[in-house]
Amino acid sequence: MPSPKLILDYVYDHEAAHPDKVYLTQPIGGGRVVDYTWAQTLGEARRMAAHLRSLPLAPGSRVAILTKNCAHFFIAELAIWMAGCTTVAVFATETADNVRFVLEHSEASLLFVGKLDNWSHQAAGIPAGLPCIAFPLAPRTDFDTWDAIVARTAPLAGRPARAPDDLAMLIYTSGSTGQPKGVMLGFEAVTRASEGISADIRQRLGTGFESRGLSYLPLAHSFERAWVECASFVDGEGRIYFTESLETFVEDLKRARPTTFISVPRLWLKFQQGVFAKMPPARLELLLKIPFLGTLVRRKILAGLGLDAVRLAGSGSAPIPAELIAWYRRLGLNLIEGYGMTEDFAYSHNSTAATHAPGYVGLPLPGVQVRISSQGEVLIKSPGRLSGYYKRPDLDAESFTADGFFHTGDLGERRADGLLKITGRAKEIFKTAKGEYVAPAPIENRLNSHPMVELSLVSGVAQPAAYAMVVLGEDLRPRVGDPAVRAEVERELGQLLTDVNGQLAAHERLRMIVVAREPWTIDNGCLTPTMKIRRGTIETVVAPELEGWYTRTGNIQWA
Repeated sequence: MPSPKLILDYVYDHEAAHPDKVYLTQPIGGGRVVDYTWAQTLGEARRMAAHLRSLPLAPGSRVAILTKNCAHFFIAELAIWMAGCTTVAVFATETADNVRFVLEHSEASLLFVGKLDNWSHQAAGIPAGLPCIAFPLAPRTDFDTWDAIVARTAPLAGRPARAPDDLAMLIYTSGSTGQPKGVMLGFEAVTRASEGISADIRQRLGTGFESRGLSYLPLAHSFERAWVECASFVDGEGRIYFTESLETFVEDLKRARPTTFISVPRLWLKFQQGVFAKMPPARLELLLKIPFLGTLVRRKILAGLGLDAVRLAGSGSAPIPAELIAWYRRLGLNLIEGYGMTEDFAYSHNSTAATHAPGYVGLPLPGVQVRISSQGEVLIKSPGRLSGYYKRPDLDAESFTADGFFHTGDLGERRADGLLKITGRAKEIFKTAKGEYVAPAPIENRLNSHPMVELSLVSGVAQPAAYAMVVLGEDLRPRVGDPAVRAEVERELGQLLTDVNGQLAAHERLRMIVVAREPWTIDNGCLTPTMKIRRGTIETVVAPELEGWYTRTGNIQWA
């Protein structure tokens, strides 16, 4: 009996079956793009793989990639795999210190440098003597270039194979709760998860619809890596577009007109806030209720966002407010929430057309087993499960139950129909001075559903009561110096506080809402590269002000 196919087998089959089919579309500036067919994609990958094999690299050597999303990330990953090596992707927004940590901890033998916005600051994090190769869109360096190597190197022939247990990639977690951990994923796990994801997407698209995707979430993260890159390696029929820059994002989106589009809650919220900036929520709701006019308004909004061709829209990586999902569905966008982790290669739960509900992350995907522990923790056994944590056998031992289920650290509950609801992170729950526990995530979701709020954090460790800190929407922040605008913000947030507290148990109720002095960003260390809040960082920054907030009168305060 033949062995089950692995992910490289799928890629070789696509190369042979439709070599001239366009697979990747890369913007190169000025509205111009370069298309890569399957033959061109594999042609460059084979030449780079041959080059890597010519170097003194031991089997399984870690080869790193530091770049924003681009076609050559995909091509380089294939080359690394064909050469017998393991990929280590570094977030393109990382500081020099974090770049150095990942490269040194993974013992990377070589680094590909690609599209970057902060190379002048990150370059200091490259260990001395580490060989580097520059992608076509990389900043100017003295490194040997991808194009020069490909031009002078003959392609690696045949179908270079990897074993199921070979290490395909090390994915370093985004470090929202501490030092990043290197999650080891083998070819068997990557392939089985990617097969399941590809099948899920195909089933939802239906026959006759081309799979078009836009790759813009960090490829160093498992969500984008699994649901966009590796799923497309397995599928072979779709086309992946890339973005040029933040400034051209809308144009890039409209060029792609994706049929599948995945994002994270913060970006879904920013899209909504962009709509509200042009049309107040109350007026929009009124227009949507008018039968014929409402249909036209829905189409115009989705076309303006570049999402008018989307048949499958997904949100992952962090909890999304149920009200936000409901809002998009009123526009006619079938937004669903899924659930996965780096440790299961983002292959765990997804909603279906028949079984879904705002606030729930869906049903187990095929092959996934789930149960809730007596402590309320979600336990998962997935085909995409990690091999272990790199250099952390201590974590391996405590991460699994005796029968092989992974401890997710998430708290959850399941409905009778199998839908899973995540109710918080076990490590995020804190105790107030009264000795009572508060789970912040559900409260933050309620706060984040308000159109004025971009992000929120609920905390209050050892305080008389919990408090919330909010970042105002991007359109509001420049205007809060106007006394009238400031007063309106205080009225709205005061009502929000009343509404939210009315839905909470007495011990969970918020003492106040504090408006953050400045937005939380990746650059100031308050957000991870996947736009999740870094609780510890924010709590440390505001710690000197806590006592003053609790002694002041008024339930709306300004930091």
